Amino acid sequence: MVDLPEKGASLIDWYLAVVDEAGLSDKRYPVKGMNVWTPLGFAARRALDAVIIRALERSGSVPVEFPTLIPQSEFQKEKEHIKGFDQQVYWVTRGGSTELEMPLVLRPTSETAMYPIFALWVRSHKDLPLTVYQVVNTFRYETKTTRPFLRVREIHFIEEHTCQLDEAAATGRVAANLASFAEMAAAFALPYVAVRRPEWDKFPGAYYSVALDIPIGAGRTLQIGSIHHYRENFARPYGIGYETADGERRFVHQTTFGLSERLLGAIVATHGDQKGAVFPSATAPYEVVVVPIAAGGSTGPLDVAREILGRLTAAGVRATLDDADERPGAKYYRWELRGVPLRLDVGRREAEGRSASAVDRLGRRRSIPLDGLEEGTRAALREYDLALAAAADARFRSEFEVARSLKELAGSTRVRVIGWCGEEACGHAIETAIDGALLGTPEGPFPIAPEPPGPCIACGRTDGVRVALAARPI
Repeated sequence: MVDLPEKGASLIDWYLAVVDEAGLSDKRYPVKGMNVWTPLGFAARRALDAVIIRALERSGSVPVEFPTLIPQSEFQKEKEHIKGFDQQVYWVTRGGSTELEMPLVLRPTSETAMYPIFALWVRSHKDLPLTVYQVVNTFRYETKTTRPFLRVREIHFIEEHTCQLDEAAATGRVAANLASFAEMAAAFALPYVAVRRPEWDKFPGAYYSVALDIPIGAGRTLQIGSIHHYRENFARPYGIGYETADGERRFVHQTTFGLSERLLGAIVATHGDQKGAVFPSATAPYEVVVVPIAAGGSTGPLDVAREILGRLTAAGVRATLDDADERPGAKYYRWELRGVPLRLDVGRREAEGRSASAVDRLGRRRSIPLDGLEEGTRAALREYDLALAAAADARFRSEFEVARSLKELAGSTRVRVIGWCGEEACGHAIETAIDGALLGTPEGPFPIAPEPPGPCIACGRTDGVRVALAARPI
């Protein structure tokens, strides 16, 4: 049994130990920040992707896949974009021993790969909206400390890119993305807040950016996704335009929506405990583990366990059988560490009574008769997910606290809810006081009862003040 670091005292040490001991990722690959997806980690990622893709496609997005390499000439067309990513890109300058005439970039994100082609695809208003997504790896030369899933150099990335008729249509797509993410987050039992980033912290080249943030304790936050409204900022340099019904030539307005493997890290960090990972059923590598308990040489428990596995698998449940020659306690520990939502034990009594003893990852027990196995298992998983979401929501709401002066921000152990006038100088004063970041202004539902923001906590102004959030991003 591994003695994990105390989560409340040292979140990062706990997190790294859980990811390693649960076998979700192997960081021993000889390139920093490029980790191996293990079988369990890959299974969790595949389940995560399925939730995301289902929500994207339900909202009208369709899949594409663009090349990994981007010509330097295309990468440099949008000046703000290149300024934001210039220090993070990997360059390919040779093919074999031959110097390339045009250096190539390993995509850090895909605007500059996609948009030259969008200019060929979009000619008329009849071609709009164009709404596509791709599931790819992106590459960024991360110079900070790398951590599995949270900060890596090769990133598993799902990105939607759209072209819209006008600004109103693009704003509508941002709203659709927010609705889609709410659907995804419910499946992940992951409470979050959508925040419009301040001007100095928006995506390079964007008109505005909305980040999806979660608190992870001690006043720290983690960005788990982002949505960007570009207006015409990329359409103009890349020539993405269309002819209106009246024959007028206009540029499209664009949006993007990006999610990555960081979501998997967020699920581990949010739900995990001192026993290890805790997965919601939607993203668990296995939803159910079946554990036969040997009984004096009888094959009854194993035979019933195999029947259970076959029936659950046929019913579409991700299930596995642990028939290793070990004591039951060792198996229980292993699957608790790995975060399996539901364990079904089959001993001699269960085998004779045609039932299974169910224990969920939150420690709740019940008996499931085999004549109602499939529905009983689904019911247990549904109730588990509801309990997991309720516990996460309670913790989430406790992570926010109002601050009414810069002095109160020092040493914050909560995400602080503040009044801010919108001025950049005041924003930077807030960031200095909290030793972190002004996350921005909330978009949509807010985690605590709204209060009048009061004056700006940096300058004291009362006009134009809005509610904002400040924290220390990880």
